[in-house]
Amino acid sequence: MKNLNNQEWKELTAKDTNALIIDVRTDDEVSEGVIPNAIHYDIFKPQEFMNAMNDMDPNKNYYVYCRAGSRSSQACQVMESLGLKNTFNLTGGYSNWDGETTMLG
Repeated sequence: MKNLNNQEWKELTAKDTNALIIDVRTDDEVSEGVIPNAIHYDIFKPQEFMNAMNDMDPNKNYYVYCRAGSRSSQACQVMESLGLKNTFNLTGGYSNWDGETTMLG
């Protein structure tokens, strides 16, 4: 796992054609908005989260965020234990995000 600040995240996701952005927040948190192109998998729903991660392509680059950076860090560790080696954690999470946002859906 590599920790990224907002600027690094924006630069890498803008040019990474192999990127998948994953939001691991709760449904209520996601209703406030998401980073564009994010897919939502709530880490507090462990069975759903694990099932989704087991189906992921190990060759992709995973950009993961939560509200403040702690849950996404945990998610990256779980993902790496499942063989998803290219994980990136957004330091400070969505609450510190200063980039574009959208609504999921």
